[in-house]
Amino acid sequence: MTHRILVVDDDPQIRDVICFALDKAGMAAHIARDGLEALAAFRADMPDLVVLDVGMPEMDGLEVCRRIRMVAETPILFLSARDEEIDRVLGLEIGGDDYVTKPFSPRELVARINGILRRTNGKAVQPDIDDTPLRWGGIAVDPQRRIAAYNDAPVVLTAIEFDILAALLAKPGIVFSRERIVGAAYDARIHVSDRTIDSHIRNLRAKFVKAGCDTIVETVHGVGFRLGRCGEPEADGGAS
Repeated sequence: MTHRILVVDDDPQIRDVICFALDKAGMAAHIARDGLEALAAFRADMPDLVVLDVGMPEMDGLEVCRRIRMVAETPILFLSARDEEIDRVLGLEIGGDDYVTKPFSPRELVARINGILRRTNGKAVQPDIDDTPLRWGGIAVDPQRRIAAYNDAPVVLTAIEFDILAALLAKPGIVFSRERIVGAAYDARIHVSDRTIDSHIRNLRAKFVKAGCDTIVETVHGVGFRLGRCGEPEADGGAS
């Protein structure tokens, strides 16, 4: 299967570099030069993943992401010339799956894209979870179908958020360090900051709060995170 990648950047040189790297990796690249073109191309082609520049004229990448997230959960990897933490955090909080700062290595960019695509398609090889559906109280995930739910109501997650939840759900009660969470949700060759993991955890919590689960992930200060109490089975129930 050839993955279709929408590359959105107003710099033609950067577009060419990315498209060359994607072509070499066996992916089909489509391009857009600004935010408006990006939305039109997205509707027309429905790509498997969007590489999206943050700083563009007319409509920036953050606004493009917001509009895509109104209609689809297609993975989005942000590109930005700015290395400010607020930009990275904001990009993740509005629905981005990953963030790469310019200048970047084309090999790293392709590795991050491949990691997201493997997880989106349920083909990731991960140490903490397998393809068996998991349920703990009202929380349920189906790794093969990439579906999460609370009390049988779907909760739409990004690829990274899903993998974090699946890893925690596979071992309820176990405390995961940030390093272990990175191992479950990212390619092992990629460096991910603590603040990036914290942003994904914050997003995961917010989505489950809306679903009625206010403690999906608990913080164990100085150690990491574990599955929260809102999903615990009733005393006479037990995990299934």
